[in-house]
Amino acid sequence: MVSIITACRQCSRLSVRKVRQDANMRGFRTSAIGLVAQNFTMPALSPTMTEGNIARWNVKEGDSFSAGDVLLEIETDKASMDVEAQDDGVVAKIFQGDGSKGIKVGTRIGVFAEVGDDLNNLEISSEKKSSESIPVKNASKDELQAPPREEPSNNHLDHVSEIAKKQTYSLLPSVEYLIRLHNLNHATIDKMTPTGPNNRLLKGDVLAYLGKVSESYPSELSRMLHSLSHLDLSNIKVASSISMPEVVSKQTAPATDASNSVNIPTFVKVELSISLDSMHRVQERVKNTLGISLPESTLISRAAKVANQNFPRTKSRKATSTEIFDEILGIETSSKSGRMRAYFSPQTRLKQHSLPKTSISNTKELDIIDFLSGKKSTGILPPQMSENFHAEEKSLIFSLEVQKADEEAAQIFLGRIKNILENEPASLLL
Repeated sequence: MVSIITACRQCSRLSVRKVRQDANMRGFRTSAIGLVAQNFTMPALSPTMTEGNIARWNVKEGDSFSAGDVLLEIETDKASMDVEAQDDGVVAKIFQGDGSKGIKVGTRIGVFAEVGDDLNNLEISSEKKSSESIPVKNASKDELQAPPREEPSNNHLDHVSEIAKKQTYSLLPSVEYLIRLHNLNHATIDKMTPTGPNNRLLKGDVLAYLGKVSESYPSELSRMLHSLSHLDLSNIKVASSISMPEVVSKQTAPATDASNSVNIPTFVKVELSISLDSMHRVQERVKNTLGISLPESTLISRAAKVANQNFPRTKSRKATSTEIFDEILGIETSSKSGRMRAYFSPQTRLKQHSLPKTSISNTKELDIIDFLSGKKSTGILPPQMSENFHAEEKSLIFSLEVQKADEEAAQIFLGRIKNILENEPASLLL
């Protein structure tokens, strides 16, 4: 008798635990409860998707599914993708079957219920009718006329809302770089006010939050870009018709007129002779002291690198998109990073010297017998160097081929190399 009572107590305890578990499981869910079905609409699988086709359903009415299961396959004009379930549930009703085409995004294609709901007593909510389904016949001409588009006021753009919207898109690489650089967490990101399209956080928003730029600057920049994104065609006038003789005269005009109108850059060659005597003495000292032979090309390459340091941007070089963006935001990082400087790569060649003049006092041919016997020959004297000849030191011609506008900059650059190789060659060893 005692064993029967004990078994009944254990069964009651297990049933109570089961009820509590079911209550806890049904307590944590993302959809509404109360035997009310949830509409499942055509999802937007890309930002540009407006409609799609249902290739096939992987579930049927009455089937249960779990989070992560593939519910159906949707086709667009670009790709075919699977739609996965976000929560556990049951398929209560399917309105758009396999092979349905041209379904607008947001249109109801099915109804889902919770696990354990009675499908027979389930209340299916009606689909909300969009404004597109309203008949146009009942509307008057005044109602059909679109209201004038209101331009955003300056106050709205200058004074952003204090409550920032949560980000629904992935962060841009530039934004993510600034967030990691300044060790910002997700709570701080939610406090930032995005000014990009579709509530997207931009690089300027992060800089404004950090105080790098003024808070009103991102909104002002957004307003300026918005005004420049539309073409103003109000001043365009229809061109008058041109008579045939004028067209023929323009077609038969000499080609030189067209060539003169095109701005073709002209290139000039800048050369400078530089002595390497001081550099060779430094090479000799290093070889005698450390036993290391430094190539001549290595020292010349180092001299060119030193001459390029902190060199201002030339007139012909155009700024990159990053430099223009930093200049718009007012960030002075170009001089620190060195991206605005120029970079010259000179060409070198040996300087041609004239051979020394020699004087020959006797032109008698050499006798082979005297040469073999070791007899001193008196037939020919060695060539004599002219008294005005002096041994010249080794020099190289450094040259640059640049545009005419950069001729002065090229001369300054070659002057830097000349000063390093002739006066400060030891600095290249550091």
